[in-house]
Amino acid sequence: MKPKDVEKVLREIRDEIKGKLVISMAAAVSLGFLKKIAPEARFVRVMPNLAILVRESFSAYSADTDVSSREKTEVEKILKALGRYAEIDERMMDVITALSGCAPGYLSFIIKAIVEACIKEGLPEDVALIAAAQSMIGTGRLILEGELSISEIIRRVATPGGVTEEELKGMEKDEVARGIESAIKAGVTKSKRISEELNRSLGS
Repeated sequence: MKPKDVEKVLREIRDEIKGKLVISMAAAVSLGFLKKIAPEARFVRVMPNLAILVRESFSAYSADTDVSSREKTEVEKILKALGRYAEIDERMMDVITALSGCAPGYLSFIIKAIVEACIKEGLPEDVALIAAAQSMIGTGRLILEGELSISEIIRRVATPGGVTEEELKGMEKDEVARGIESAIKAGVTKSKRISEELNRSLGS
């Protein structure tokens, strides 16, 4: 559901959700916005991502003040079944939207660029795709489940004078990190703008 459709749907069902817990996964739609439309419902705002389809999502959630600890526990059980989760301050939801909410899109963009570069070097597309995707999965698991920090992983792989070191130098030269920072900032700004526009429309 798109953010702009939330108000219409909530107004249609607000009598049915009185006194009930409602989990909203609509991006950029704040708890305050939801509460204004359906004040007698209790809301939890969740930002998952597309990896929820394979139960590998990262889902951040924020709960309204009238949501009980028991209800939070029930929400966490659901989110755990769909991947990993964390409770966050709602003020950080725009950052999470730009980070994990958008991650399948921009990480796929990165994988696509890697695959296309390797095809130009003669590697078959199917092999390049599997290698790139599996390498991303494996690195993620090293970070989450291994005992190595990101810096340690880089240190172990990027041996002096080696291939990885040469690739990292190229990325530094092309200011890849700055480009990623700029993209995240643009995403945060866009998420905030959508939320502000929704709140203004509700007040009009």
